[in-house]
Amino acid sequence: MGGSKEEGPSAAAPVLRRDPYEVLCVSRDSSDQEIKTAYRKLALKYHPDKNASNPEASELFKEVAYSYSILSDPEKRRHYDTAGFEALEAEGMDMEIDLSNLGTVNTMFAALFSKLGVPIKTTISANVLEEALSGTVTVRPLPVGSSVSGKVEKQCAHFFSVTINDEQAEAGVVVRATSAAQSKFKLLYFEQDANGGYGLALQEDSEKAGKVTSAGMYFLHFQVYRMDSTVNALAMAKDPEAAFFKRLEGLQPCEVSQLNAGTHIFAVYGDNFFKPATYTIEALCTKTYEDTTHKLKDIEAQILRKRNELRLFETEYRKALARYQEVTDRYSREKQSVDELLKQRDSIHSSFTVTRSATSSGSGQFSNGSSSKHPGEDLKSESPGEEESSDSKSKKKWFNINMKGSEKK
Repeated sequence: MGGSKEEGPSAAAPVLRRDPYEVLCVSRDSSDQEIKTAYRKLALKYHPDKNASNPEASELFKEVAYSYSILSDPEKRRHYDTAGFEALEAEGMDMEIDLSNLGTVNTMFAALFSKLGVPIKTTISANVLEEALSGTVTVRPLPVGSSVSGKVEKQCAHFFSVTINDEQAEAGVVVRATSAAQSKFKLLYFEQDANGGYGLALQEDSEKAGKVTSAGMYFLHFQVYRMDSTVNALAMAKDPEAAFFKRLEGLQPCEVSQLNAGTHIFAVYGDNFFKPATYTIEALCTKTYEDTTHKLKDIEAQILRKRNELRLFETEYRKALARYQEVTDRYSREKQSVDELLKQRDSIHSSFTVTRSATSSGSGQFSNGSSSKHPGEDLKSESPGEEESSDSKSKKKWFNINMKGSEKK
C-alpha cells in the first residue's frame, strides 16, 4: 500500500509517493479542520506504539505524517496543488518527527542538530492525543486573569480549562505560556469531541524571545497569525540571502480567531529532548488591552503587505544580482585583457635595444647588423692603444735597467 519505501531513519518520504489527499482520505477542497481530523484518526490508528507487531503500520504512519505535513501547511499545499512533489522538493521539504518514538541515539542526534540551530519540527506523542480523545486526562482550572506554573515531563502534557463569559468572549481572550528556563514546549488548544473527549485544534511551538521561550494564542475576532520558523529552513541554509526574503513566509494564519462563551481546554506539552519543561501559563481578557489589540492588528497587516513587497522585490533583486555578476565577470575579463596588451606593448618596447644582443654575442657582431661606431673605427682605436701600451712597457723596463746600472756605479 503506497509502493516501496526508503529504509532507515534518514528517509524523509516514500520513494513511490501517493497523493496526500488519497493517503488522508480527503478531497482537494477539504477544509483545514477536515484534514486535521482525518490525520488525527489515521495517526492514532497506525502509530507504532499501538502496532508493535505490525511493521507495515509504521510505514503507513510515516506516510500519513508526511502527507499531513504537506496539507497542513498552506504554502506547501499550494505548491503541491500547483506542481506536485517536484515543487516541494525544490522548497526543501522536511517532516515532523515523534520524539517519543525515536529512541535514545536518534534523540541525541536530533538534540545536537537543534542545538546547532537546525530547526526540527516535532509532532505530539500519540499517547497524549489518544488520552485526550478518550477524555481520560486530568484537567486543572485556569481562571481568566490568573497564572499557573508547573513542570511537565518530556512528551507529556498538562491540561487546563479556561471558562469565559459572554463579555470576555466578545472582548477577546489571550492564553500565553512562557519558560524562564528556555524550555521547549508546545501550547495546545483542544475542542470538544463528539465522544466526550478532546480533539487537537491548534498548536503553537515555543520560540525564543529574549531570555525566555514563549508561545501564545490570541482570540481577538480578527485573523491572527503564527510564525513558523521552520518554513523553508533548508532552502535558506542553501541560500543565505533567502533567509531575508523567506523570513516572513513563516507567517501562517491561525485556524481559530475567536472563542465562544463556555469552557475551553488548553495544554502545555513538554517538547524537550531529555528533561522536563518548566512553564508558566496565563489567561487574560483583552478588554483592558484595546490599544494593544489595535496595534497588533495594524502591525500584522503591515507585515502581510511587506511580505508581498518582498516577493516582488526578490525577483527584482535576483535580476539585478545576475546583472551585477555579469558586469563583474566582464570587468575581470577586461582587466586581464588590458594587462596582457600592456605587457605585450612593454615587451615590444624593450626589444629596441643593443645591450641584450651585445652580451649574448661572443663574436662582437650585433644581431640586428647595426653598430654605434663607424666601420673600421674599432681597429683604429684598438691599434694605437696596443702600441701605446707596448712603448710604455719598454720605456719602463729601460728606465728601470738604467736606474739599476746607475745605482751600481
